[in-house]
Amino acid sequence: MEHHSQPLMPSLTRRRVLQGTLRSIAGLAAWQQDWLWHSTTAAQQRTPRGQMTWAFHFTIVPTFFDPAETSAMAAPYAFLYALHDALVKPMPDNPMAPSLATAWQESPDGLTYDLQLRQGVTFHNGDPLTADDVAFSFARYKGAGAGELKKQVKAVEVVTPHQVRFHLQAPWPDFLTFYATPATGAAWIIPKHYTEKIGGDKFHEAPIGLGPYRFVSYQPGVEVVLEAYPTYWRKVPHVQRLVLKGVPEATTRLAMLKTQEADVAIRLEGLWEAVRRDPRLKLEPVATPNVWWVVFTHQQYDPKSPWSDQRVRLAANHAINRQALNEALLLGYGRPTGSIIPHTLDGALPLEPYPYDPIKARQLLTAAGYAKGFDAGECTVSQPLTDLGEALVNDLRAVGIRATMRLMEVAASQAAHREKTHTHLAVQGSAAFGSAASRLEAFVTSTGAESWIKDPEIDVWFAQQATARDRQTRQTLLHRIQQKLYDEGRFLPLLETPSLNASGPRRRAFSRSWRPRA
Repeated sequence: MEHHSQPLMPSLTRRRVLQGTLRSIAGLAAWQQDWLWHSTTAAQQRTPRGQMTWAFHFTIVPTFFDPAETSAMAAPYAFLYALHDALVKPMPDNPMAPSLATAWQESPDGLTYDLQLRQGVTFHNGDPLTADDVAFSFARYKGAGAGELKKQVKAVEVVTPHQVRFHLQAPWPDFLTFYATPATGAAWIIPKHYTEKIGGDKFHEAPIGLGPYRFVSYQPGVEVVLEAYPTYWRKVPHVQRLVLKGVPEATTRLAMLKTQEADVAIRLEGLWEAVRRDPRLKLEPVATPNVWWVVFTHQQYDPKSPWSDQRVRLAANHAINRQALNEALLLGYGRPTGSIIPHTLDGALPLEPYPYDPIKARQLLTAAGYAKGFDAGECTVSQPLTDLGEALVNDLRAVGIRATMRLMEVAASQAAHREKTHTHLAVQGSAAFGSAASRLEAFVTSTGAESWIKDPEIDVWFAQQATARDRQTRQTLLHRIQQKLYDEGRFLPLLETPSLNASGPRRRAFSRSWRPRA
């Protein structure tokens, strides 16, 4: 079966495709491209000009510049979309838009996938894109989903300089979901010869890509500066210089917006009223497939820990007032949930949030032998989610679960999830695109990059669905996994969340001055 710009999941209607796209990385891409790229053809390209500054809610780390180290979070994709390009990726009008690959074909037996590469495309250093770069990038990939990809892919064959063939161990219906969407960063291509010359461990210090912007400089922990790549194949950027700053403190991001030190501020949860009161600023909510949840870490498998008791985990779930969190932190734009998987992803089982019921929570604790509650240790939260952490700790304490909040920088918290060094409770989240299967692989299977779950039965079901070519069989197995997680209270799911952003006056002035003309 040959593909050009068709969606991956045949069950999606056009309306659902568009809705899903807006809830994906492509939703943020659409918002960016409203003013970063011209809507003109190559023949009508104009010279990029001006500068725009973005204030992000996390510290910018160099691993964000290297597709090989992409985590199961949304943060790296702001940089991948600017610096790099992928074979296939979500775009505003298509969740699987042909990019560096112009077409792809699955063999009738499901064992091979052939991808045709776009010709005439060059990296920022002038090297032409070839199939060798694709094979090299795949071999080098070690980010989210790498274990599953490397297990399922038997070999990557360079057929011609512009054709690459993936050989699978067995039919794997999720291959394109894992490879060709931001469920992983494996399809984002870097130059083989350049990377081998400087050394793979040095790539993030001087990244070369195929994206609309090229690397200029990086000030560790502070900012990265990019400039427009005028021969980008898709559309020429109309902003010449991008300055992307890491500003973990939300009040500082807002202050930068007010003083025009920044044109866009990402994630201003808790400060929206201040934005609304300033007529120079504009609220910019962007839908994403992001979910916040709490993990019980390794404590849930330690017989000496209260968290090993299912009743205690369920008590914690009933202790949380999710709708109050939604109203206080997200102005009601979020969606309380009973799952770590967004309801918009293919294969998601719709699960209602556990009802807010402090009385039932106390009853469950009493039944488990903790009538007077217990000391739960630290609940680790990344700095941008300070308000969320305070609300969680307060709700838990109200029923007798005495936790204390610990703040951690975003990158450090993500590393602690990967390295399994969180010790008690910890907030986790993901806005990665993909499907229920890709979300479960990363956060639920025992080999998942950021999974705290160790359940042999779930591992068996996941392996069975991975090779089942019948859609209903796969969905049944995926739903069975999600239901078991819910029944056992293996997570404390909170909210499906948008990104609550704001922009300043220069952003709107820039958009008006560069609006396409007839």
